[in-house]
Amino acid sequence: MAITRLDLRHESPFADRASFGDVGPYRLLEGTAHFAVDPLHPRNEAITDVELAPRDDQGMVRFSSDFAMLQPADPNKGNGRIAFDVLNRGRKTIMSFNSSPRSADPAAPVDPGNGFLMRQGYTIVWCGWQADVPPNTPLMGLHAPEAIGPDGRPLTGRILCQFQANEPTNVFLLSDRNHTPHVPVDQDDPSASMTVRDHPNGPAQDIPRDRWSFVRVEDEQIEPEPNHVHLASGFEPGRIYQLVYKTKSSTIVGLGMAAVRDVVSFLKYGSSETGNPCAGSIDYAYAFGASQSGRFLRTLIHDGINEDEQERIALDGIIPHVAGGMRGEFNLRFGQPSKDVCYIIPELFPFTDTEQTDPVSGDTGALLTRLQERNMTPKIMFTNTSAEYWRGDAALIHTDLETMRDAPESENVHRYHFAGAQHGAGTFPPQTIRPMDGLKGQLPYNSVDYGPLLRGVLTSLDRWVSGAAPAPASRHPSLEDGTAVESHTLRGRFEAIPGVAFQPEVLRAMRLDYGDETHLGRTVKLPAVQGERYPALVSDVDEDGNEVGGIRLPDVATPLATYTGWNLRHPDNGNPGLAIGITGGLAGWTLPFPRTKADREASGDPRTSIEERYESRDGYLDQVRGAASTLADEGYMLEEDIERTVEQAAVKYDYWMSGRGP
Repeated sequence: MAITRLDLRHESPFADRASFGDVGPYRLLEGTAHFAVDPLHPRNEAITDVELAPRDDQGMVRFSSDFAMLQPADPNKGNGRIAFDVLNRGRKTIMSFNSSPRSADPAAPVDPGNGFLMRQGYTIVWCGWQADVPPNTPLMGLHAPEAIGPDGRPLTGRILCQFQANEPTNVFLLSDRNHTPHVPVDQDDPSASMTVRDHPNGPAQDIPRDRWSFVRVEDEQIEPEPNHVHLASGFEPGRIYQLVYKTKSSTIVGLGMAAVRDVVSFLKYGSSETGNPCAGSIDYAYAFGASQSGRFLRTLIHDGINEDEQERIALDGIIPHVAGGMRGEFNLRFGQPSKDVCYIIPELFPFTDTEQTDPVSGDTGALLTRLQERNMTPKIMFTNTSAEYWRGDAALIHTDLETMRDAPESENVHRYHFAGAQHGAGTFPPQTIRPMDGLKGQLPYNSVDYGPLLRGVLTSLDRWVSGAAPAPASRHPSLEDGTAVESHTLRGRFEAIPGVAFQPEVLRAMRLDYGDETHLGRTVKLPAVQGERYPALVSDVDEDGNEVGGIRLPDVATPLATYTGWNLRHPDNGNPGLAIGITGGLAGWTLPFPRTKADREASGDPRTSIEERYESRDGYLDQVRGAASTLADEGYMLEEDIERTVEQAAVKYDYWMSGRGP
């Protein structure tokens, strides 16, 4: 067993001892998980540079992770399932299943929301997996060793950082999201380079080396560790800057995958004598990861790290949410797990779960190859929103690039598109300024709350894994039924709506050449050489601008507004022709229909007014109830969410018909 000790330092009652249905109260356990893995074991060989880690006198590699768990006070009343929350940059995310608001403060108490996960009896587990999470903070991280070269010294190598500001600044920390920076070997290195561009697919301009430096200029004091980059003329808001330089000390970030695998295996299979608080109470384990942590799960799947050293499967089900077709620097030498940027992450291909061939490069592969070789493939549900499609990569997970038809689907995989939604679940009324970063969109942000679909997906996954029922059919934009189209072809449809500006240039994923060692977890060519672009497929839209492919919540099926997965930057934040989310969360917009026929005619809006569309408020709510009931009958959402959806629809109807909002 790779966990040597689970050190539980703190236990407390959860949510003031609230009782959750038949399960009863929960307790919160917090502490540290200690690991020891064999670097020579076949199940660990996919971890980049694990063979270069320091070893103890038994030849083992030791590391630790922050750990927390919400467990029924009486484990026998639980449902025998682990819901493993893959932390997003050290923060908990899975409570969104409970319609819990996500707190910007990682030290804030976990909000139980409507208690869905607890009422179902899940044991909710968190374990730090990210090595660049800053220590001594409320964030949960991984404490992993550095790789040591043949000369007994830390490794050195080149690294790429990307920056984008929303307001004027002349300095950036050499990391993403203020995580642990990678310090340059030589702050005067003449080979270091910086470029700037306005669009990820656009050309880059070189910034002369004498115009920037590895130093923070603040109160005329120079920092002893050069962990910032300074541009004397200032970084222009909205523009995209890339920096390549030589750094030192490579933490073995791939041990984060071993931590996830081994903590789950310990809780599933470990005995009470080994200190397992879940001994004998767990049958299945499911992992959920959103955005960055969804990309982590796609990487874990691709690298095949789901079987422990005793050759037992860890995760029985996986939900990589809003990850699109991307992976990340989660098992890379000098990897930056927090890096959140479009199209500079190595080894995007292969995208699909079944084997595919890239007609440009000739490469072949499948995301599941390594798992299938060992017959250790969990059940997987890939879920995405309109935002990841408009980023240009989500449709690649179900597209045969050779024939430009829908790719076949593995028996262990389902693919779901949440139509008309943005990257993160929306809130109502629509926000005009995003709280997480103060960023404005040219239109109010997308307000579709897809929480009911997440609850439906988790419930369906459990039934599928346990053999209780097959999973609902995959539903996404399709080339074969005509609901998938190239994103640029929808320009005219959107520009016909008053007040809507379309993207001057749509986003498209690119083929990137990082050298011939990416399969070994090393990027030897930085910046990467850009190659041909992939097709950028999205859902076609109806006469209202709403998507026709995928799972359509009542917001989209019986609409009061147009909802998209893209939104342009506001001029106040710079680069107004660029979609929001090149660094940071992808965003969409909400634009209500005209209230009346007179409003429609006065504005020239081609969309039918709310008054013309629905005979009355009650008539509208009846249609909402019918659409929600159909989704519940099909298995995409739960019965308990039907009336809640109707109640929310009534609030939206009253809001728009009162003339509030844009």
